[in-house]
Parts: sequence; structure tokens; C-alpha cells
Amino acid sequence: METTTVNNNNNNNNSHKSSSLERVVSQKALQLSTSFPCQICVVGFLCGICLTSFFTAVITCFGTFPAISFSPFPITTNNKSLNVRERIMYSDGDENKVSQLYSKWRSDLLSNSIAGVEGNVVPPHLENCKLSVKVNQRLDRHRRVGNESFPPWTIWKGVLDDLPISIPSSKTDEYDNEYYRDRLLVSQGQGAYPPWITGSDAENYPLTRKVQRDIWVHQHPLNCSDDNVKFLVADWERLPGFGIGAQFAGMCGLLAIAVKEKRVLVTNYYNRADHDACKGSSRSSWSCYFFPETSLECRKRALELMGDKVAWEKGIITGKDNYSSRNIWSGSIPRKWGNPWSIMQPTTEINGSLIIRHRKMDRRWWRAQAIRYLMRFQSEYTCNLMNIARHAAFGWEAAKMVIVSSSQDSIVDVKEEERRDIAKYVWSNKKPWVPRPLLSMHVRMGDKACEMKVVGFEEYMHLAKRLRNRFPHLNSVWLSTEMQDVIDRSKIYRNWKFYYTNVTRQRGNMTMATYERSLGRETSTNYPIVNFLMATEADFFIGALGSTWCFLIDGMRNTGGKVTSGYLSVNKDRFW
Repeated sequence: METTTVNNNNNNNNSHKSSSLERVVSQKALQLSTSFPCQICVVGFLCGICLTSFFTAVITCFGTFPAISFSPFPITTNNKSLNVRERIMYSDGDENKVSQLYSKWRSDLLSNSIAGVEGNVVPPHLENCKLSVKVNQRLDRHRRVGNESFPPWTIWKGVLDDLPISIPSSKTDEYDNEYYRDRLLVSQGQGAYPPWITGSDAENYPLTRKVQRDIWVHQHPLNCSDDNVKFLVADWERLPGFGIGAQFAGMCGLLAIAVKEKRVLVTNYYNRADHDACKGSSRSSWSCYFFPETSLECRKRALELMGDKVAWEKGIITGKDNYSSRNIWSGSIPRKWGNPWSIMQPTTEINGSLIIRHRKMDRRWWRAQAIRYLMRFQSEYTCNLMNIARHAAFGWEAAKMVIVSSSQDSIVDVKEEERRDIAKYVWSNKKPWVPRPLLSMHVRMGDKACEMKVVGFEEYMHLAKRLRNRFPHLNSVWLSTEMQDVIDRSKIYRNWKFYYTNVTRQRGNMTMATYERSLGRETSTNYPIVNFLMATEADFFIGALGSTWCFLIDGMRNTGGKVTSGYLSVNKDRFW
């Protein structure tokens, strides 16, 4: 105890001495700071720092854009001084440039000149529709190879197939190159895989590429006038209770019947294309929106046989009335490919669990194959619809990117750049830009409650938050719905960026048929097709499997390279 007490006394004495010393030093410092010479030094030092910072900022601004902020103090790395640009800000002039570019693109879209001819510069979020259709038309025709005929499908995309493999030094070399390319088609087993399929076998439903090729060959016989070629001619469903999704599903069933009976399916009257925007022969036809399901020769032959009584009696031609509704909607699936649905990857989640097996696996697989084939290539009209929708949704962001990446000091002749080989050939298959990752969400409510359990928008957003927990950079949502209340509720979620078509939506209780009549035939067809295609292109999808529309979207995604992206559903009604 004493020792401890002593030590404490010694510490107190030391503490007292230290305090006295600190007071002496503080008094001296105070005297020095109040002296005039010291004040002059301090003021001079501070002024020097201010002047140095000012002149550094002025010099740096002359060498950079005025909209870019910078650090006035250089960072030295490996004895080299680096100017650090911290962030990019927009001046009023930049915003005006973005607005002007956005407006110009919109004007070009409306005048149909933005993708007018090959070689024009197309904005990053838009597609050269005329060139795309031209390329796809070539891919949708037979090509003679000796005594056989195959479509011109190779491993190349876009117009790269037009570029010679090597420069021939003689006519013999040119012939050899063409012969080698032709034999390549044959050696790959009746042509290469279809160019409308994206991704590998592992990224699609089982056998997707083979099935798509086989359906195309089935629907495009070499000689449509051959007596052995039989046809099934069918109008699209048009009863008031059939929505656009039900029409697609019905035609998938008819294609299954045609494949089983070895008939060429020919789609006839399509009521949703019966409007003034579908011009000429595409009026009232599926070809207004997508490439025809068969060749023009087979269509012509089938329509001729429709007036031949003997052809009907012999069964050379049949129609929808020859089959029961049960056969069309729930008939057996073609078995020529075995049972590939038995090995489908379980990638659909409901209530936190993956669906491993269910009683409609065969129909789910087949409808995915059928709708993928029917929508294999977009028409120019549909391509333009997609351009308009993408510009309205993403155009401002695209214009902003272009303005930021451009420089006043280095103006490039973009038209000259587009004429270079790599732009003309290699980049010809470039897909339009969209903000990624992109989540598509179809919220089906309204009168659907009589067929399935509908859930509120909050449940969809709950699933979206789960996605974001796994993919934290996800914040863009393509939202499709018929309900205005859903659009209004989306504004609550300020940390998400929602995109949607600008169309009048339902308020209160209204049947889908009444709602579609209020929009008119053209609008009530165009905006669902745009939403459908946007959903198939998005990185992720949230929907309701009880909805036929969502069911078909899921099928298109699973034959479009997105099977491993998964599918989050808010319910499991009807199909499970």
C-alpha cells in the first residue's frame, strides 16, 4: 500500500512539473503569434496556397472540358505526375446537345429515315430495320447445293457471310471457295443451326437448335406443288374472349397437329393485323408482324387447294374445323424428337423452391419451340415499332452517352467509319443497346382474377428486391401491365428506374375485351407485342405462370439463350 501511495505522489509531482512547462510554452507561443512579423508570415503563406490553387485550376481548364472537375493537387506514381478527373458533370450546353440529338433521332424515326439504307449510321439503341429484313429474307430461303437444297445458314452472323473467306487469285480458287462453303452446309447435317437461336444448347431448352431447324425444313418443302405435300390452313382464333396470348397458344397447338400429320401449316386470317398500318398483302396477315410461317409458294398452293373439293375429300388439305378444340388446345405433342422435356433444367422458382417436375412439361417445352419458330424473324413494321419504343424509353440515355463519348477536338467522320469493313461486316449483327442488367416484369391483374390468383404489385417488387440482393447493380425495370394503378405505385420505389410504354391503361374493373376495344385494334396489338419482345430480350423476368402471356414469354426466353437466367413467378395456378 505504501509503495502504491508513493508512486502516486511521484506521479503527481511529475504531472505538476509538466503542467508548468506547458504553460510557459503556451505563453511564448501566444507572444510570438501576436507579433507583427509572425502575422505577416502566416498571411503570406495562406495567400501563396490560394494563388497556387487558382493558377493550377486555370491552366488545367484550358486543357480539358469545362464540365469536368479535377483535383488541383497532382498524385505522383512512379515519379510521374497524373491529373485526376474525379467525375463528369453536365453543363447547360451539354444538356442542349443531348436534347437536340434526341429530337433529331425522333424526327428521323417518324420520317422512317433513321435506318433507310445500308451504310447509314444507326444510333446505338436502334436497329437498321431495312438491312435486318434484307439479311433475314436471305436466311429464310433455300439454297441449292448440288442436287440438294438447304437454307444459307453458316457459323457467321449478319452480313459477314457475304465477305469472301479468301481473295481468289483465279476463277478456280473462287469456285473452290464457294464449293467448300457449300459442302460445309451439307457436312453439318442438312445445313447449320438456325441463325435466330442465341446461345448454346446448355442455355436453351433441350434440342432447341435441332428442333427449330427441323420445323423450318418441315414448313419449307422444296416443291410445294408435289402431290405428296399436304396442308393445314387455319385462321387465328378471333372469338371476343380470346386474348392475344390465347391466339398464340392456339396456333402452337395447330402447328403440333401439322407436324404430327406431316402437313405444312398455313396461317390465314389474323384479325389483329386487320388495320391500316398493315399495308398491302400483310393486311390481316401474320406477316405484318413476323416472317410468314411458310414460303410464298406453299401459301399460294394451299390457297388454290382451298377451292378444290377433291383436295378436301382426299385430305390433301384440312382446316381448323377438322379438329376438335381438345386436339388443338390439349392434344399430344409431336414425338419425333423423343421426350426432351424430361431433361429440362429446373430454373423456375415459386415460393422459394424450384419446380423439378410438373404435369405440363411436354406442353411447356413444345409451346416454347412453336412460338420461337413463329416469331423467328421480325417484319420491318415490328422492327420499327421496337425502335420507337426503345427510343421513347432509352433514347435520352443513349444520346447522353454519345455526347459524353464525343470530343470537340477529334471529330470523326462516322459515315466514313461505317463504310469500313469491320463496321459493314463484323458489326452488322450488333444488337440495339438497352440499359443492362434489365429486369422485365409483367403484372397481370384485372379480370384475370376469375382464372387465377392475382397478387399485388408489392409482391412483384419483393421478388425484384430478392434479385437485387444477388445482383446489386440491377436497378432498371421494363414494366408491362394493363393497370394504371400499377404504374402509379411504381413511383413509390424511387431506387428503381422503371420503363414502360405510353398507353392508356385500365382504371377500376374492366374486362380485357372492353379495354382492348377502347384502345382500338392497332394499339391493342402493337403495344403488347412490343412488351412481349422486350421481355424476351431482358436479362431477368418476373411474372405469373397462371398467365398464358407470361407462360409464352418464359418459353421465348428459354429458346433465346436465357434458360439459365431463371424465372421468378408470383403464383403457380393452372399449369401446375
